[in-house]
Amino acid sequence: MIVTAAVILLGATLGAPAVQTAPQSRPQDTEVWAPEVPLVTPGPASMVPPPSDAVVLFDGKNLGEWVSTKDKGPARWTVADGVLTVRKGTGNIETRRKFRNYQLHLEWRIPANITGEGQARGNSGLFLASTGDGDAGYELQIMDSFRNKTYVNGQAGSIYKQFAPLANPVRAPGQWQSYDVIWTAPVFAADGSLTSPAYVTAFLNGVLVQDHVALKGETVYIGAPRYTAHQAASIKLQDHGDPSPPISFRSIWLREL
Repeated sequence: MIVTAAVILLGATLGAPAVQTAPQSRPQDTEVWAPEVPLVTPGPASMVPPPSDAVVLFDGKNLGEWVSTKDKGPARWTVADGVLTVRKGTGNIETRRKFRNYQLHLEWRIPANITGEGQARGNSGLFLASTGDGDAGYELQIMDSFRNKTYVNGQAGSIYKQFAPLANPVRAPGQWQSYDVIWTAPVFAADGSLTSPAYVTAFLNGVLVQDHVALKGETVYIGAPRYTAHQAASIKLQDHGDPSPPISFRSIWLREL
């Protein structure tokens, strides 16, 4: 609704309160484009097998550890040749088990024939704690950030819309990338108030990209992040919905801390 100056003046004249409208929030309001993140060339890629005490979340054989986020039924992504690939349009998947503090290893690959640009190029997400349906939770961004410009707090290695990565060590499409993450879950009081925020330390291809950052709250696309009390949570992978070819995963394991 557009309120003209005449209407406001008339309202004031008649003793009625003036009508005011709050500015509409936009996704662009929380995009940060500068300074650009320094480029780093990582070492060669290699699969990292799980240690003896790990919870293996994907071993290349099946999706027994995962369910559909939407209905908690069987996860409907594709498993072939030891690789898990997003089946676009089937929705996000999350772990059957719930976790609090952990060390996580995950490997992901952007297709060599990737298309699109910006956020519409190989986009997915690793939600370190899923707090509900859809994209609710705390997201570590996955996307093609090899010679692909986008806002720095939305490129690979970022805590989406919160913290840009310290470096961009992303390999070219077609090569495997790896995340190693230390997640410290937030702590809430009995009344739901926050007593300690979530913390994330993350390495991308062996390069530190998040150094024990204190999160501002759950990931949101529009507006400011905030916390809502929750307990242990699943880990979620995103079926983003952009039109580019689907990305793949392998060697996903976790050590509870």
